[in-house]
Amino acid sequence: MAEPSAEPPGRRKLLTLSLAALGVVYGDIGTSPLYAIRECFYGEYGVPVDPVNVLGVLSLIVWALIAVVSIKYLVFVIRADNHGEGGILALMAQVVPSQAPVRGAPWRLAVLGLFGAALLYGDGMITPAISVLSAIEGLEVATPLFQPYVVPVTIVILVALFVVQRRGTASVGAVFGPITLVWFIVLGALGLRAIVAEPSVLRALSPVYAALFFAHNGLDGALVLAAVFLVVTGTEALYADMGHFGRPPIRLAWFAVTLPALLLNYFGQGALLLADPEAAHNPFYRLAPSWALYPLVALATLATIIASQAVITGAFSLTRQAVQLGYCPRIPVTHTSSDEEGQIYVGPVNWMLMVACCGLVLGFGASTNLAAAYGMAVTTTMVITTILFYVLARRRWHWSRLTAGALAAAFLVIDLAFLGANVIKIEHGGWFPLLVALAVFTILSTWKRGRQVLGRRLREASLPLETFLEDVAKSKVVRVPGTAVFMTGDPEGTPHAMLHNLKHNHVVHEQVILLTVDTARSPYLMARERLDVQPLGQGFCRMVVHYGFMQDPNVPRALALASSETFPIDPMTTTYFVGREKLIPAGRSGMARWRERLFALLAQNSAGVTGFFRIPPNRVVELGTQIEL
Repeated sequence: MAEPSAEPPGRRKLLTLSLAALGVVYGDIGTSPLYAIRECFYGEYGVPVDPVNVLGVLSLIVWALIAVVSIKYLVFVIRADNHGEGGILALMAQVVPSQAPVRGAPWRLAVLGLFGAALLYGDGMITPAISVLSAIEGLEVATPLFQPYVVPVTIVILVALFVVQRRGTASVGAVFGPITLVWFIVLGALGLRAIVAEPSVLRALSPVYAALFFAHNGLDGALVLAAVFLVVTGTEALYADMGHFGRPPIRLAWFAVTLPALLLNYFGQGALLLADPEAAHNPFYRLAPSWALYPLVALATLATIIASQAVITGAFSLTRQAVQLGYCPRIPVTHTSSDEEGQIYVGPVNWMLMVACCGLVLGFGASTNLAAAYGMAVTTTMVITTILFYVLARRRWHWSRLTAGALAAAFLVIDLAFLGANVIKIEHGGWFPLLVALAVFTILSTWKRGRQVLGRRLREASLPLETFLEDVAKSKVVRVPGTAVFMTGDPEGTPHAMLHNLKHNHVVHEQVILLTVDTARSPYLMARERLDVQPLGQGFCRMVVHYGFMQDPNVPRALALASSETFPIDPMTTTYFVGREKLIPAGRSGMARWRERLFALLAQNSAGVTGFFRIPPNRVVELGTQIEL
């Protein structure tokens, strides 16, 4: 993906980006009409279908879309971008120092951010399952004969969706926006048709009916908030995908197309329920005339595939951010487009999501059962986003405690109301995304802590570079032609690989580069910001190559930029030396022994330095060492 421009897009470009944003950003939230209203009345905690409840639920939906999406995210949170990039990790990177200690406020904020990111993986597993399953269930509305085939057809579609991921989404991405635009037009048209027949439903625009709903239902009304929340479940994806399009296209796509279409459809479903309470079993498909049912199922299936695609690619992007920020082991990342850096494929994540999605469909069997597990992860992530937003507003924007606190408190009231309603889902399946999040969080936090421990062990055993250079100058070490590049994570000490090379081979190259790759807390860095070169004398130099956390490191390209007349670097005579540590859990790290073993296992199975840094494999020498944790 190209580095984001600070200039606002022109009108034509704005419209083009807004159209594309419909497919990528609003695919998830745009498929919520398939199941949200139904869960309010037909789900496990649904309320009876009567005028007070119908108007009350619609009023709650209207003001949830306005308060959460339109105000919280599109007015405030979307401003908390990290040089154009959004998402909870990008937000965390702005408020947590790169070398946060393992205790105190910075570490607590890092823990919150990591857990919020981990929760999104659970959401990424449920979204494709519930979306595609709810679309295919439309066949049951046509005839009950299709009921035995709903789950198998859903599984086939999900497997096909994940299998084609390795081919990339560049070719199909061009049609995502237009198809989603058609979807929103159909949503609005179906709703408008029902509203014309029952215009009294528009009374629900008044928040008074939301208050009457709670007065009428008491605690049962509060529990329905868990189903109402389904209308905003794609909002975190909106923030995370900001870097693809920028703020203006995302806002235009919401206020001009998405919000009006969703409101029309929700009100249309409400109007249908006022006229026919029996339609609560599947009010979305009951909106359509009988002749349009099968085309609507096909269009809904396409829309849910697009929504699922956005969640899957979001998981790929989130994984890459976690790797670059040092919270995740190196994982093979395949670029599926030569033009767009953001078009990536992460195989292990893809297959993990596929197995989980298919398992969820088989285990829950129906979208209404899956809805019982949906929402817990997203509500928790929203609470964490609000807390991090408050910290950023205080530290970066220098808002007063009163201003930042009042705004965050208002958001938290809404977030915690939804979270409280979703807590009841834990025993009905809400435990699944929490379990996934706990597993992912354990991996992320263990890797970060383990890397800190490993770095400390390496520094303790490292020889000061000044001492090494003095020894080289005094001794008659053989200098051989060519350039040696020693990859090191410590920009101060002597790399272990260099010591081992001298010890075993008794030679030093004519040119030696001690190279460290540093990931900044910003998503992108310009080429002029990339290199720091420090000559050390005797043919040695220290080089630090800086990348943003949304950029992929390419060491040979960085060396080509650093080559000069005084220090020429010929790629054909350059040898890369990398260290491979064998980690031995010894119980001295301060971590539990099982976490030491987990870290050693993760390190053993992480992708090699060669592929991750784009180093030619035929020019690499690996030298191993044992490190006790």
